[in-house]
Amino acid sequence: MGTLQLMLIAWGVVTAILICAWIYRSALENREEDQIFLDAAGDSMAREQREIVARIEKLSRPIMALMVLSGVLLVTMAGLWVWQSMRSF
Repeated sequence: MGTLQLMLIAWGVVTAILICAWIYRSALENREEDQIFLDAAGDSMAREQREIVARIEKLSRPIMALMVLSGVLLVTMAGLWVWQSMRSF
């Protein structure tokens, strides 16, 4: 198996993980409320919302890292493909 094929597989895996993380973050954002009108009985609801916001914020850095890694792999694969094409031409 060639280097380009291995990089394509790696890019596919990284991109699939990125898409799954985006879907999970989107599902969390759907559960987040824009406004909460709290009374004394709504403390558990406020705690739950804080936990959801914390999870969303916690996902931001890995999603950004996966986006950068996916882009770098894609650009590297394109460069490698052009280099191999020029070499065999």
